[in-house]
Formats: sequence, structure tokens, C-alpha cells
Amino acid sequence: MRAWIGRDKRVLKTLTSSNFRMVISSKPPVILDAGSWVEAATSRYLCKSYRFGEVYARDLGPVGIFATQVELEATMDGDDWSGDMWVTDIWRKSRIKRSWRMIERVLSRPEEGPQVPAAVRSLQLWR
Repeated sequence: MRAWIGRDKRVLKTLTSSNFRMVISSKPPVILDAGSWVEAATSRYLCKSYRFGEVYARDLGPVGIFATQVELEATMDGDDWSGDMWVTDIWRKSRIKRSWRMIERVLSRPEEGPQVPAAVRSLQLWR
């Protein structure tokens, strides 16, 4: 996120896997590949600030999952794209350098209705 705010193309390339894809929830959904994401994040889809909500992280050995609500202040070609988002990142440890690289990012709008969390919690078998 800091590299996005700083428009740091070098760091974004370092953190992003060559087979990265970004899925943006829209109708229809759209996908950006690694090159498109890095170019957009440094020239057209600009982030000014962000604030994470509750963070969910899971370590699965060579793969890590990071998910959070994020309050994003951003623009796309000068138009305001700010708002509350849900971001889910999947990271994989590279085999050679053993460094973490993001392989997937999903951006979506969180469900606003308070009935949704209650309904989903009612499905949980471990309560």
C-alpha cells in the first residue's frame, strides 16, 4: 500500500509476482495483470491514503492470505474512487530468493446490511 501511495514502480514490481492478477468486483468483474496493475498504480489509479480495519491473516506455509476492510482514498484518472473496500491478498514465497510476492488481490465493496454477519454466524457449526 505504501508503494502504491508513493507511486514506487520498482517496489511494486518487486512485491508483485509475474503471474499476479487483480480482480475488481464490478458487473462484469474485471482483471488486471501484473504489468497493468503496476502501470495503473503509478499513473492512473492513484491511492492517497488508506486505513485498515480488522485484519485476517493466515499462514499456509509457502502461501499467506491477508484480508481486511480498508478505507481507501483514491482516484482513477482524476475521478474520485474513494470508499470502503474489502481487500484480499494472496502471497506466495518464491522458491529461489525465498521472498514474499503477491500473486492475487481481490477488491470488493463490503456488504452494508447488519443482517449479513448475523446470518452467516448462524451457519457456523463451531459455536
